[in-house]
Amino acid sequence: MRRLGELEAEIMDRFWRWRRPATVREVVDDINRHRDVAYTTVTTVTGILFHKGHLTRTREGRIWLYRAAATREEYAAALMEDGLGASEDRTAALAHFVEHLDTDGLAALRTALREADRQTRG
Repeated sequence: MRRLGELEAEIMDRFWRWRRPATVREVVDDINRHRDVAYTTVTTVTGILFHKGHLTRTREGRIWLYRAAATREEYAAALMEDGLGASEDRTAALAHFVEHLDTDGLAALRTALREADRQTRG
């Protein structure tokens, strides 16, 4: 999975924060509170995100409602999985990753490992 481009990330951020379906107009209006962006540009990028599988959409009358296909956390996990897949030595890659975690990150990793262990033991 490739990292999102700047505008793609900005658009996805809205869907992840809102956790609900939204129109392109809603996204454009929200982005325009901080900077100017053209409706057609957001429409194009939203369509690209849909075709890449990052968004789903349903039609409501003549309007498309878009929704994030996965959570921000699921997206981040997919990026990490791809990063590990690019390494010939997963153990070394994980070791380098862990070396850069701060105390909070290490605590979160320990919690995630305990939870994963519980789930596998069923």
